[in-house]
Amino acid sequence: MTPNVGLADYQNLAHAQALRDLLAAYAADPMGGGKALEATVLDRVVPALAARAEAFSLLAWSDGQAVGFANCFEGFSTFAARPVVNIHDLAVLPAFRGRGISQALLAAIEQEAHRRNACKLTLEVLSHNHIAQAAYTRWGFKGYALDPSAGHALFWEKPLTSAP
Repeated sequence: MTPNVGLADYQNLAHAQALRDLLAAYAADPMGGGKALEATVLDRVVPALAARAEAFSLLAWSDGQAVGFANCFEGFSTFAARPVVNIHDLAVLPAFRGRGISQALLAAIEQEAHRRNACKLTLEVLSHNHIAQAAYTRWGFKGYALDPSAGHALFWEKPLTSAP
């Protein structure tokens, strides 16, 4: 099965609903945190993505059903003076996993990154998500280190409360 993968049009109601539904399914999955997203977040996400010029999303379709997605954001590498594309979300519905859909999404992301003249793709993956790690490794991803003697990069976060 070869899925149909393409850029999402945030103004297209079917695309917007597909992104909303797929994000909700991903958040509820153990690898997405295992918790339902609030309806207000789901209502805001597509308009918020549409308002960000550096954002793009891809949808994977099979027989007219949205079965996978990726949300990506363009950043900038000061060391290369070129864009970087970060894959922020990438997920496939459980019933469609193991069919090459993630690989098709990664191919489409890489194509869009080349179109944007990006120097690299980045992503985060959970240490126990071995299936995703295998998919990313097959695509050429690896740990990041400027100098191996300094160690590998770590992904950290600091949650912020609402602005005062």
